[in-house]
Amino acid sequence: MTNPQKNSPAFLIQSATAFVLSFGATGFGIFRLPLDIWQRGFLLMATLFLVSSTFTLSKVVRDQHEANRVHHRIDEARLEKLIAEHDPFKSVS
Repeated sequence: MTNPQKNSPAFLIQSATAFVLSFGATGFGIFRLPLDIWQRGFLLMATLFLVSSTFTLSKVVRDQHEANRVHHRIDEARLEKLIAEHDPFKSVS
């Protein structure tokens, strides 16, 4: 079995920084728009729902990928067991 590739600390920092900057810039942009308070609130709520659904979607995709990996490993183990137990020289009665 191969070990899953780990992300480097630099990649983690870069990803977190990009998320914070983009979320902050969006919030700042919403705040600076010449709109009524209810329009800003709508945009802010839409942004929060978008971020929340993005996290949920990424978790679902990750979980599905991991489930498929486990399923394939179980199938491989079953196949290896069958091959190990098979004796081509054993006579069939």
